[in-house]
Amino acid sequence: MSFSADAKTELCRATLSRPCCALAEAYGALLYGHTFDGREIRLITANDAFARRLPRLFRKAFDVEFDRLPPEDARGKRTFLLTDRKKILAVHAAFGQENTLTRHINFGVLESPCCRASFLRGAFLAGGSVTDPDKRYHLEFLTGHGAVSREMFALMLEMGLSPKDSARGGGYITYFKQSEAIEDVLTTMGAPLAAIGVMQAKMQKDFNNTVNRRVNCDSANADKIVSAAQEQMDAIRELDRLYGLTALPEVLQETAMLRIANPESSLAELAALADPPVSKSCMSHRLKKLLEYKGE
Repeated sequence: MSFSADAKTELCRATLSRPCCALAEAYGALLYGHTFDGREIRLITANDAFARRLPRLFRKAFDVEFDRLPPEDARGKRTFLLTDRKKILAVHAAFGQENTLTRHINFGVLESPCCRASFLRGAFLAGGSVTDPDKRYHLEFLTGHGAVSREMFALMLEMGLSPKDSARGGGYITYFKQSEAIEDVLTTMGAPLAAIGVMQAKMQKDFNNTVNRRVNCDSANADKIVSAAQEQMDAIRELDRLYGLTALPEVLQETAMLRIANPESSLAELAALADPPVSKSCMSHRLKKLLEYKGE
């Protein structure tokens, strides 16, 4: 399964013990589902866990059964349909709207924090998705109702979340792009394991980036060492050709021989090989003197 499907499966493990929270979750699913009007209610899902949850959710929230259920062995997208006028009115009445349903969030249904979290869970199960955090960070809620999207944005701000919004293909999106914000949303809805998955993916990315930076830095440093050593070797060879190394002061003779014998060693390594050992800055000074001799 995808990361998004796993997150939805985890969300569907939430109990349906509180009628108010079941109502709020169903409300989110209706406003972010396929069709929700006075003639029919249609919910479509490809998630197995949500498909099993929907009939129980509607019984708990509205005490109604769907008029049409997908076959038990159905796979892929499954449709849940309500067309019975009395049942649809019962659903509307649960939100204090007996006749018709305006496309707005009735905040009176979402007064407690647990109900708000349940509303987000239902909205995500019906119209949300989250990208695999190993690839990128993106969690979104998609609805066809502009007012609902704007009100969801305001609701999330009140809940301490930090959404962004946009329109796409006739739909309205409330979304998150930061890993920490996605972790907060998943935890709030009731998917802490998915939130931990996002956190672990970020930690792994940060670790990989740190390793890459260090490797690149080490590679750059190695290139500098090789380049400097090559310049020093060229200078030593030129001095040997022009004057002979025995013409150099004894300490520079030793330095020249150390470099010739250890062409890939760093300054610190050469300094440790000197007899007696010297500091890195001292070895650097001696090598610079060799280069100065070449220029004379």
